This record gives sequence, C-alpha cells and structure tokens, in this order.
Amino acid sequence: MKELFDIVSKKCSKNVTETYSTSFSLATRMLGPSIRQDIYNIYGFVRFADEIVDSFHDYNKEVLFSRFENALEEALFDRISLNPILNSFQDTVYKYNIDRALIDTFMSSMRLDLTKSVYSTTEEFNEYIYGSADVVGLMCLNVFVKGDTEKYNQLKESAMNLGSAFQKVNFLRDLKEDYENLSRTYFPNTNLDSLDEESKAQIIQEIEENFNQGYQGILQLPHDSKLGVFVAYRYYKRLLKKLQQTPATEIKNARIRVPNVEKIGLLTRSYVKYQLNLVK
Repeated sequence: MKELFDIVSKKCSKNVTETYSTSFSLATRMLGPSIRQDIYNIYGFVRFADEIVDSFHDYNKEVLFSRFENALEEALFDRISLNPILNSFQDTVYKYNIDRALIDTFMSSMRLDLTKSVYSTTEEFNEYIYGSADVVGLMCLNVFVKGDTEKYNQLKESAMNLGSAFQKVNFLRDLKEDYENLSRTYFPNTNLDSLDEESKAQIIQEIEENFNQGYQGILQLPHDSKLGVFVAYRYYKRLLKKLQQTPATEIKNARIRVPNVEKIGLLTRSYVKYQLNLVK
C-alpha cells in the first residue's frame, strides 16, 4: 500500500534530520505536531542535495547531482518516488502548494557548488545566499502559515532575512573547511588568508542586521511554529556570539561549535521565555 510506503518515507526524512543536525532536530521538535513532519521532509531534501556537492568527494558529483535532479523532476511530476526522501518531499510540496520556482532556484545554487568556488562580488554572494538559504526559509514559511498566501507575503522578507542570517553564520563557522577542503570563498572582498578583526566585525554586523529583521517575523508566526523557529534563532545567535568572541585567526583554523549540553540549555531557556510570553 502506498500509505505504508509514505510512512516509511517520512521516517527516513526524520532520521536524516536527527542524524545530520542535532540543533535543527531539537528546534523541529518544538514545532506543532501537524507541521513537524513537513519540516523534516524539507530538511531531508535540502540535506541530500547539499551532501552530494559537499561530501561525496570519491564519486562523480556532477553525475550524482544530475541523477538526483532528474529523480526530483520525476517525483514532482508523478507525485511518487522510490527515493523515500523525494517521496516525502513531494508530498509536502503539494500539500502546501510550494512554488516550484523556489525549488528550482535552490537546485541551481547547489549546482553552482560543483563548479564555482569564489564569489567576488556582493551581487554574486547575495544571489547564492538567496538560492541556498532564503528559498529554504520560504519553503518552511509555506508550512508555518499552512499555505495562507496573505500571511506568507507578510512574513516573506523576515523569513528571507532569517535564512540569510543562518547561512552566513554557517559560512563563518565553516570558514576553515570551505576554504581548505572545498576551495570555496563565499564572503566577497574578504581575504581569508589574512582574515582580520575588522573584516570579521563587518561580516558579523551584516548578520546581526539580518537577525534583527528576521526576529520581527518570528513574533508574527502562528502559535504552532513560533517556538521552534525561536529555538533555532536562539541557537544561531549563540553560535554567532561565540564566533564574535573568537579571534579571527582562530576562526580560520578551527570549527566553532555550541556543545550539546549548551544546546539543551538554550532549548530550556527558550521554552521558559516562550511559556512566560517573553518572546515579543
């Protein structure tokens, strides 16, 4: 029965989320039960695409990505896929009428990672950020507002800013790995061979502006999505704080993390603030 296969597919997406990202899975658990699985489904899709271009170094990434891209196309056309991750993702796409342009833009940005390693201009950087992060935030926003077009348009800019903030924090955290292992330089006009405090401060200021605009959207989210997004926001804000306190030379040579015990503490405090109606 297709229903049984769908159950298996959704469990796979949840497993991918919990295996690859402790922080994101903790935040997702704080979402309402009616939308939680759909966020797992979106995460599983974007994670698999990202893994192909970032991790499968011993294989032909371009061939694998093209196969994944073709399988995605078939899943969206047939409304079923033997790839359980794509099967669960297409279900969410149709359930909330997620704009196909968001999906295509995301895949285009992921494909760029196969060939492009340096982003020299702000325009190139912003375009990549939009495709790799902002559109993912917009996919999730479709779920959070349950397809309400008016609410979606109202919160669209905030969701994009939050997506941008999360992605830029990831870039700053992963500076060493991206530069040394993948030969990628995302931040324009920044010499990573001699990253200094001034350059780091400028990047952090830009991220803070994204966070401030994104937070305003969190306050307007529906009840069953607000806490989960707030938890993710608090986690990334904490990670940014640690990066701010870390010397620029050390950021280039180590991957800064928030320990799991600290993540649990953030989750607890966020929950208390939410229950006391202090998220405003």
